[in-house]
Amino acid sequence: MRKKLNLLFKPIEDKTIVWLEQKNEYTVLENTTAQLLEELNKGIEINTIAAELSEKMSTPKEACIGFISELEERYFENTLSDQPKAVAIQTIKIPSVLEFQKFYKINNLIYKVEFSNEIGLSYIHPKFAHLEVSATEHQHHFIVFIENKHLFLAVNNTIINGWKSNEIHFFQGKFSMELIQAIHQNKEEDWMGVFHASAVGNSKKTVLFLGDSGNGKSTSLAILQANGFTCIADDFVPIDAKKQEVYSFPAAISIKKNSLDTLLPIYPELATTAEYNFKRLHKIVRYLKPNTTDFTQHLPCRELIFIKYEKNAALQFSKINKIAAFSQLIPDSWISPKKENTQVFLDWFESLKCYQLTYSNNEEMIKTVSKVFNNDI
Repeated sequence: MRKKLNLLFKPIEDKTIVWLEQKNEYTVLENTTAQLLEELNKGIEINTIAAELSEKMSTPKEACIGFISELEERYFENTLSDQPKAVAIQTIKIPSVLEFQKFYKINNLIYKVEFSNEIGLSYIHPKFAHLEVSATEHQHHFIVFIENKHLFLAVNNTIINGWKSNEIHFFQGKFSMELIQAIHQNKEEDWMGVFHASAVGNSKKTVLFLGDSGNGKSTSLAILQANGFTCIADDFVPIDAKKQEVYSFPAAISIKKNSLDTLLPIYPELATTAEYNFKRLHKIVRYLKPNTTDFTQHLPCRELIFIKYEKNAALQFSKINKIAAFSQLIPDSWISPKKENTQVFLDWFESLKCYQLTYSNNEEMIKTVSKVFNNDI
């Protein structure tokens, strides 16, 4: 007998989104396929399901058996998670000597972050250099160190985990998660998800910009924060499970080299800002200070805009298919593996309005986004 899986089903438009708890994985299925999966999960035999499907679809039973068997193999026989395995940390000790020491002021608290070498420093400091202060006292203590070819993170003298050199993005995500827990006094289980997006806000709500790297999410955010809007978060956008609100994250805005010509007239300070060459990510960036010091903010979000700057393009703005939006949203997102939070996420996503915006003229982009904020679309 096949093992029963923990699954959630969310019909949206003409498809069904399926969540598999064992892998914290989302799949978009045809409605009929989702129904077959649900029957398999109830323990119904393949022959019985195939006979009903064959009659319903006027399809040979053998073909139905083959299709359902493939579905069973996909979901019930391969349920190992793709997430990196936790490193054994019992024998690891925090170094007594650390090369770099930084203090960051976020709201009214001081965060001390120490690094064993320049490599660890380069993964964190550039994004938070605008928060650096001179201090001796602190309320939170982070340590980043390298041991046995792994990068480790310790928070308040407790080692959290270690990561291999090809898992640096997991380390950076965990560092940011530990940071927002401290800033907003939320546990990891209190978050619905974290999205690779740019969040722009006013005093009432926020809108998320999404899209492939290089499409102009951060550049658009930088333009908007110079025109009356607020930077809520860039690249790492946390949303809580209780109210589904976007919470502020204090990292600087990441500005790629090809955006400098657009932004230098607005931010002349970028001309002398330090430039960082992240060879692993194949990008050269500078960092722009966000236009807020209040990192306690949290605002509702009801719109996603998949944004793209395209030279000489006429402005195009339209509502897009939610399933297409979902397929773009999920790959770069962390969604809570907690079942209750997953249901909250699916319900939240169902309530969203999803748009595509392509532009080359900044003023037209600003007017269009303003209309979204004013519900004039």
